[in-house]
Amino acid sequence: MIRLEWKPIATGTDTDARLMNARSMLQTAIGVEFGTLPPYLYAMFSIPPGENVEAAARLKSVVLQEMIHMCLACNILNALDGKPVMTPPVYPGPLPGDIGPPGGKPLTIRLLRFSEEAMKQGMSIEEPVEPLVFPIVNLLAAAQPKAITIGELYDALDQLLASLPPEAWIKDCRQIDDSQFFAGQLFPVNGYEDAKRAIHDIVSEGEGAKDTPLDFQNEVAHYYRFGECFYNKVLTKANNPKGYAWGPKTLGVDWSKVYPAIPDPCTHDFSKDPPAAKAAQLACDRAYSQMVDELQRAMTGEIGRLGNAVRAMFDLRMAARVALTTPLADPSLVAGPSFRYSPLNAGGQS
Repeated sequence: MIRLEWKPIATGTDTDARLMNARSMLQTAIGVEFGTLPPYLYAMFSIPPGENVEAAARLKSVVLQEMIHMCLACNILNALDGKPVMTPPVYPGPLPGDIGPPGGKPLTIRLLRFSEEAMKQGMSIEEPVEPLVFPIVNLLAAAQPKAITIGELYDALDQLLASLPPEAWIKDCRQIDDSQFFAGQLFPVNGYEDAKRAIHDIVSEGEGAKDTPLDFQNEVAHYYRFGECFYNKVLTKANNPKGYAWGPKTLGVDWSKVYPAIPDPCTHDFSKDPPAAKAAQLACDRAYSQMVDELQRAMTGEIGRLGNAVRAMFDLRMAARVALTTPLADPSLVAGPSFRYSPLNAGGQS
């Protein structure tokens, strides 16, 4: 679960203070959305073509929606004349912000191949305040702790944005629309009502609603998609008080049908590996750095860069496929992309 060490929000009469607080919270939200991409991509890339097809499709849909969420959060920040910053995360490590149980350690995010552990981590990231617990055929549902989630961060942000005067919003300020990619899902933010809609879409797709696992498009929300993979059960409408159950149909998950990718490759010393493995990692680093640079340009108003960023993500996927089929010094192991950023590795400068 994403848990936040809650801080007081400035909601007094000082518009400048509220505006500054809103920009800070939005940057944290952008960092959280960006920070989910590498672990989700690592799990998705580690599935060989033609294997675990249903699970791979669910992971791909989550990744694309996280990109949309990040763009929408950037649109809100730009509408308040803020400057989004794409700060590459470091793994293992925490997501941006005071994320963790109050007074405790932050949630540590890792790069893990497709596995029960990786899917459980996805559920922990996306977990709602009060997740709906459905019957599970032949399995027991784990008790769910209650804590402050990212959904509550967005709820507080919504309240703060609602308190801003109309003049705080700047129309058509560095907005990202759907002409470049994500047709029908990206839209400009020109005022509070647009921001409220964006927040609703982000929270709905991540957590579902309080009484349903479906998002505003009547699709299974992220938390429950990870649950389908974890339990290997399709979330199905059922005749019970909750209206749904895990199964009985399965996704056909086979945890053995995965590349033998090491966890957290950013902590691995590639200097002792064969030249081909080192070259594969360099190609991954270049593609990832290109993606980050293009995202930075897109989020700060350069038209056409979002499409470039999406293409760089596909380039990263192809580079990852080479890395995941290139043995390390231990020939039984491979490494997925380390998600290491270097402006010198990027194809273009930011």
